[in-house]
Amino acid sequence: MNHDFFGETFVQLVFDYVFYYPFLMAYVWIGGGIAYALVFERQRHLAVDPLPLLPATPLVSVVAPCYNEENCVRDVIEQLMRTRYPNFEVIAVNDGSTDGTGAILDHLALEYTNLRVVHHQHNQGKAVGLNTAVLMANGEFILGVDGDALVDPDAIAWMLGPLLRSSTVGAVTGNPRIRTRTTLLGRMQVGEFSSTIGLIKRSQQLLGRLFTVSGVMAMFRRKALLDTGFWSLDVLTEDIDISWKLQLGGWRLRFEPRALCWILMPETIRGLYRQRQRWATGGIQTLIRHSGELIKPRHFKMWPIFIEYLASVLWAYAMLFVLIIVLIRQFVPSEWHAVGFWPQWHGVLLGITCMLQMLVSLWIDRHYDKDVLRYFVWTIWYPFAFWTISMITTVLAIPITLMRRRGKRATWNSPDRGAIDAKPDPATAATPE
Repeated sequence: MNHDFFGETFVQLVFDYVFYYPFLMAYVWIGGGIAYALVFERQRHLAVDPLPLLPATPLVSVVAPCYNEENCVRDVIEQLMRTRYPNFEVIAVNDGSTDGTGAILDHLALEYTNLRVVHHQHNQGKAVGLNTAVLMANGEFILGVDGDALVDPDAIAWMLGPLLRSSTVGAVTGNPRIRTRTTLLGRMQVGEFSSTIGLIKRSQQLLGRLFTVSGVMAMFRRKALLDTGFWSLDVLTEDIDISWKLQLGGWRLRFEPRALCWILMPETIRGLYRQRQRWATGGIQTLIRHSGELIKPRHFKMWPIFIEYLASVLWAYAMLFVLIIVLIRQFVPSEWHAVGFWPQWHGVLLGITCMLQMLVSLWIDRHYDKDVLRYFVWTIWYPFAFWTISMITTVLAIPITLMRRRGKRATWNSPDRGAIDAKPDPATAATPE
């Protein structure tokens, strides 16, 4: 009898955790995002020219590692050359591309005197490309951008501000916006990036620590990179790893929502899954690598980020357990049938909460993407699609990480870029209200 009681209690606790963990965290992100927006994103803070706010205009080195980006790289470089910041150079690294990327970059180097091109003979990975470019860079501040990112003309100025105002800031992350919006998956990701990246970063900023800078566009202080040993070569998500290394080394990170860039994202289930599996595996790699250092008392400010990430991993396994129990319900002890196997009122409440989180995040981001609220209707599919993918990829991430050969270099794979001809509409994007 006691055994059945404890079994039923355990199952009920797992079911409660599956539903109430995302429910409670959603309100944490909502509250933090609203607080950040009220303090730092009032209208008078947005409609300003960032250049006069800078105390100086030091040289900024923009580094762009590229692999098989022939369809994107010309737009990326030409957009960089439209920046309003007056003092910058661009270093593009062709990391063993097998398409026409190298030839396009060489041609662009003849057009732009502040563009240098480096060619790697073989695919060595994004981290190697970044490290190579930084070693060649002349600037004290390094802006890393992806080979498919269209950077807003004012992004450099907005990101440089926090670095110039405080010598303890090691990196500033920007605000990536989705430009592939032709399919259901693309439209759902518009809401996802606002709610799970923008809203969470705003909340974490109030705590003083970020889980990660956005690898698609982030600016670093060269001294901070030297202090932490640059990007690790064997981690699938070099952005998460460098973020934790910087913060464990005593450097602070900042989120700047006015620094915009427009990126391509997968618009197929297969492409989305591959991307999220890489993200999940890289996160677990970082967690395992830095856990020993993180638990030390002097790093207590990182504990909320650390604990929340552990809780999200635990949620994925709890969700898997719930699904298994539901599938084999007829074979489980009869005493367990009293447990709510199917979401009832609390499931509905969780769905409403998820939609509220989406609405708040899109409402805040309307300053930077004027049509973003129109994608709210597509977010109704978000919990089913993305929570399912998140559960699967997180559960698989641990065995993949443990089986991965130690020290194996993380090289490029050509990703699903969705609609590669998608470009931001100047009438709706890239300029804060």
